Amino acid sequence: MTLCSPNRTTTRPRSQRPHSPPGGQSRFRIAGADLSASVTVFLIALPLSLGIALATGAPLQAGLVAAAVGGIVAGRLGGSPLQVSGPAAGLTVVTAELIQQYGWRTTCAITVLAGLAQLALAAVRVARSALAVSPAIVHGMLAGIGVTIALAQLHIVLGGTPQSSAVDNVLGLPAQLAGTHPAALSVSVLTIAVLLLWPRLPGRTGTYARKLPAALAAVAAATVLAALAGLGVPRVDLESWRSHALPGLPEGPVLGLIAAVLTITLVTSVQSLLSAVAVDKLVTARPDHGHGVPRSRLDRELAGQGAANIVSGALGGLPVAGVAVRSVANVAAGAVSRHSTMLHGVWVVAAALLLAPVLGLIPLPALAALVMVVGVQMVSITHIRTVTRHREVLVYAVTLSGTVVIGVLEGVALGIAVAVAVALHRLTRTRITHEELGKAHLVRVRGQLTFLAVPRLSRTLHQLPPGGHVVVELDGSFMDHAAYESLSEWQATYIRHGGTVETTGPAGGRITEPASEAHTCCRPWTPWRNHHCGEQPPTDGRPPTTGHQLASGIGKFQRNTAPLVRDELARLAREGQRPSQLFLTCADSRLVTSMITSSGPGDLFTVRNVGNLVPLPGAESGDDSVAAAIEYAVDVLRVESITVCGHSGCGAMQALLSAGPDAPQTPLRRWLRHGLPSLERMASRRHAQARISGRHAADAVEQLCLTNVVQQLEHLKAYEPVARRIAEGTLQLHGMYFHVGEAQAYLLTESTEPAEPVSPAEPTPAEAPRHGDVFALVPPSSLERAGA
Repeated sequence: MTLCSPNRTTTRPRSQRPHSPPGGQSRFRIAGADLSASVTVFLIALPLSLGIALATGAPLQAGLVAAAVGGIVAGRLGGSPLQVSGPAAGLTVVTAELIQQYGWRTTCAITVLAGLAQLALAAVRVARSALAVSPAIVHGMLAGIGVTIALAQLHIVLGGTPQSSAVDNVLGLPAQLAGTHPAALSVSVLTIAVLLLWPRLPGRTGTYARKLPAALAAVAAATVLAALAGLGVPRVDLESWRSHALPGLPEGPVLGLIAAVLTITLVTSVQSLLSAVAVDKLVTARPDHGHGVPRSRLDRELAGQGAANIVSGALGGLPVAGVAVRSVANVAAGAVSRHSTMLHGVWVVAAALLLAPVLGLIPLPALAALVMVVGVQMVSITHIRTVTRHREVLVYAVTLSGTVVIGVLEGVALGIAVAVAVALHRLTRTRITHEELGKAHLVRVRGQLTFLAVPRLSRTLHQLPPGGHVVVELDGSFMDHAAYESLSEWQATYIRHGGTVETTGPAGGRITEPASEAHTCCRPWTPWRNHHCGEQPPTDGRPPTTGHQLASGIGKFQRNTAPLVRDELARLAREGQRPSQLFLTCADSRLVTSMITSSGPGDLFTVRNVGNLVPLPGAESGDDSVAAAIEYAVDVLRVESITVCGHSGCGAMQALLSAGPDAPQTPLRRWLRHGLPSLERMASRRHAQARISGRHAADAVEQLCLTNVVQQLEHLKAYEPVARRIAEGTLQLHGMYFHVGEAQAYLLTESTEPAEPVSPAEPTPAEAPRHGDVFALVPPSSLERAGA
């Protein structure tokens, strides 16, 4: 232990970027990546904020206020460091309705109250509960809002004025098309063309041009066209900040105001939380795997959004929420901390105060076209495919239609009702079939087994002839108490009358077998070729085919294993693989790595080849697969250890011993040349023979198997990444030997006792001290640590 003086100061390594650094000058240090990312986000946020304010009918300054507050307040207090907050297109319809119904000052007060409600929800820690809302409802709501936005902005694009509802906008569209204004339409068409074509510019010119956001390029092009051609189109009119409207006391029916507050709270909270989760996925998918960027804290993010809405409403700004477009741009630009989000808010403040004359040149149809394209993009084809694949297209369609025709809150309520009805329908939709397989009877139950299916199940079971063999296959993840009682009583009665019953499926073990009598080897994650626990032989006497075994194994995985590992695999899919060790072993079919190491998905980065060989660097001559795996594991995955595992009865080692000098050079022989150093090491007098658990090897094959593990560890040290990590003290090498017949694992250890000489007539040279390589029996605790 080292004691430090109270006056002595310590400094953090430069590579460490704390999330909230304590004191010192590091608090004001801003990374270059954050600075450049903030500029990129600012260039996207500026035109979008003005466009969203225009679409809601609010003062244009309100969009700038919301963007600045979202960046500074939510960026500083929120729990998602890289999420960008501001006026969101998803709030456009809700805010427009509130402004039309209650006026702008009351809408600001509603925004403040919604912020207070968000703070209350954060205090009781319900942020995770918002993620329980079906994605089909959320996507349907956003798509409905997008359709409503697009219909309203289409009238401005054509040079007209939008109506009060989406239905009225559709009905008034023919008349608007007949009275199109050429100047507004030309500006809008140019804006849309640049928006769509800008990301697809080819060549080196396109690469440099795409550094400027498409939204800014489109609005800038429309502004230049309107100025040079002298088009008579309305432009941005930023009123003096002295006359900027601030919130007033809410006026209107109490129930209506409460519903408005709940609507703003619901939409802003759900959108912000879902966006934060999406940002975490984007950060993890970056090449650096988000190193140094903490994951989102959803309750803190909800509190930060609440504080931002309070400040934005108090300053006369639009409601604030986490926004996907700007957040994606922030992550893609390489931001590493919340400084990028806060700086973008500072740039918005500077632009609002210093660039008012420039902003006054922007044509309003250009902003309307920009927001219309954003609205159309909210109807995502990817989301439609996802909900279709999960059979929730009805929920999506009802939510979308309700949002467009009735309103956001009503559409979400309809979506929730339909989602509940669909869930109940799936819960009660149980298929029960009966098949005769020779002398056996198969009763297959597909779906959830509840009390509603008990009459059909009971009728099917009681129609079975007595004294036979019955297999009940439960292909579902839920069984209620009524179904359990009915099945158990029938099973007991059937067995008393001379029959036999076997229950398979996720719940089968708990019904048919007491816990103490269950076969410990029958685990859904450990099937292998000679494992037949619980399997029935074919009734016709023919041996099962390989295809049947494969299909049967896949089916068992889907029924038994997939429900147990789905959550873990979903987490690994989100976060990427982070294995702790590289496990290099033989391709022998008797070695089941997950079984002998007690490891699971994501634990081991495994390389298998004939003979568990590690060719010396440059010796693979055209096939760098092993070298590539070593480099990837050590430098990219940053594994902490590498284990070379040999095994008894290795066919590759037998081939090495029996190979003659004139043997034909087949692909196998050419590969096994990488094992010749192991053969030379075993025959050398400079190296002691490896021993296993205090005894010598049983025969020459076992001796070569042990020696080969030691030699391949030496080959590993010749790789530059491995040698560098070993020198740094961040990587360890281990040798392992698995005796197949004994089902016993041994780990390589350093022996402190000299090994016995190979031949008394040829003593070992004095300059080569011999301490031997010993493979010691692995204690159970060691295996548990290895498996963890």
